[in-house]
Amino acid sequence: MKPPWGSFKPVRIRGRVTYSRIDEADWAEAWKEYFWPERISERIVVKPTWRDYAAQPEEIIIEIDPGMAFGTGTHATTALSINLIETYLKPGDHFLDVGTGSGILMIAAAKLGADHVFGVDSDSVAVTVAEKNLGVNKIADFRLLAGNLVDEVRETFDVVAANILAEVILVLLPAVARVLKEGGTFICSGIITAKKEVVREGLTAHGFNVVELLEKDGWVAIACRKATAANNR
Repeated sequence: MKPPWGSFKPVRIRGRVTYSRIDEADWAEAWKEYFWPERISERIVVKPTWRDYAAQPEEIIIEIDPGMAFGTGTHATTALSINLIETYLKPGDHFLDVGTGSGILMIAAAKLGADHVFGVDSDSVAVTVAEKNLGVNKIADFRLLAGNLVDEVRETFDVVAANILAEVILVLLPAVARVLKEGGTFICSGIITAKKEVVREGLTAHGFNVVELLEKDGWVAIACRKATAANNR
């Protein structure tokens, strides 16, 4: 008895794998063709260092060359973070960026009036890139540290930002509570929409009160405040 699909002959498929070596430096430069100045908040415009841009009087310009570090400002997670920093940071605040990447959030905070900005990243290359970008933007009062999250941070801050991933943010919460002043603002981003409720629950469980949630292109950023001692009684 023949099978219902009839007879068939096996087919031989031949494939060929080709590859070429791409120099890391070439890759790092090639993407720059697609990076142009872009307004990412009410006042802030991110401008690649190699582009010209005629700034308007009310605009705050961030010059950036992310190199091999994350943070051009055009990605939704970074843009959402900067929008929340613009809303909640006050002149004179001390600001900490966990996972600083290109240093773009530090630069934004400094240009919005922070007195002191501090950045931590586990990648020493990112720390080097951030230092260069802070210099290009003429930010004088800053500190950078290559290390794991905030393990080695001993200061306390008015605003802490972490544009990382939901899973890392949840692990980070006890440490953020340690370095954030009472009543201070924690801004977390890099959260996919599907994880926003898990992060919100984690924030509440660690004594943070969510005050604003922004969404863009499937990504979420949350601003919350650390409860004061009076509120915990």
